[in-house]
Amino acid sequence: MIRFDLSIKLDYVVQTPSDFVFIIQPTTTPYQRVAWEQITTLPALPVTQESQGSPPNRHLRVHAEPGNFSLRYEAIVDLVHHFALPSDVHEVPIAELPASVLQYIYPSRYCQSDRLLAVARQEFGAMAPGYGRVEAIRRWVKSRTAFQIGSSNPGTSALETFECGAGVCRDFSHLMIALCRAINIPARFATGVDYGADPALGPPDFHCYVEAYLGDRWYLFDPSEISPRMGLMRIATGRDASDVAFATIFGTVQWTMPRVVIRAVDDAQSGFVEPFRQDYAISTDAGLAEPDEAVAQLHAAQNVMHSATPPVPTGQS
Repeated sequence: MIRFDLSIKLDYVVQTPSDFVFIIQPTTTPYQRVAWEQITTLPALPVTQESQGSPPNRHLRVHAEPGNFSLRYEAIVDLVHHFALPSDVHEVPIAELPASVLQYIYPSRYCQSDRLLAVARQEFGAMAPGYGRVEAIRRWVKSRTAFQIGSSNPGTSALETFECGAGVCRDFSHLMIALCRAINIPARFATGVDYGADPALGPPDFHCYVEAYLGDRWYLFDPSEISPRMGLMRIATGRDASDVAFATIFGTVQWTMPRVVIRAVDDAQSGFVEPFRQDYAISTDAGLAEPDEAVAQLHAAQNVMHSATPPVPTGQS
């Protein structure tokens, strides 16, 4: 089991009365549990919390008047995984897909799968269906797309990333999702934190990755390869980035880069291990399937909460 200490601090200079919608809290699923969390704002302001969707995306809503405004979120998050042999994970025929999954085979704002049909069919149409084909798409996106900070913007789409061959994790994910959908593999956009990223890329930050629906559940893929898949803590999922932005602001503000700190607890005696890279197919969302025995570890973890270390500080407010 994985236990994360997480801290996020967001700072703004509010220039006009503004409404903020944040999606920064890890979600709760049978495989992921927020064991403890705390939200503070400076100045102290009312914060409304709402959840929507399945798994639920957790929204924080705050109204701020002109002046300095900061929000700090701290949490302890426990995470377990379902592991499978890639050769045992198969694609699902369209006729057998659950209704809740169908939205993830259609084109969306940043994942124009209908514009990439020819490419997807040429590169992957003849491959045997299954986990191996999705992994081939992931490797293809990684091999032909340079990770280049500043090469894209919040409006960059999968088609533009394909044409320019560069981007950041958001762009890698959009391109992989579009190619999966083009050959009728449901795929969705997921957000988290880049645990385990190369320090050369800069300080820890929010991260984007892909989940593909195979067999009876959603499996994890990170086309940018920034984080080990065992370290992908789920914050939110959607059709693309437009559904799950970490901050949506209605007003005029100046902002600085988020200050994110994440640490995995290494305490084998209590059952906690650090994430590592391996080749199994990994899932943290059972879809419509029954959760497996790994989920029992989360309940057992409640008995060792007293040994958890305090959340990592981000500095003075």
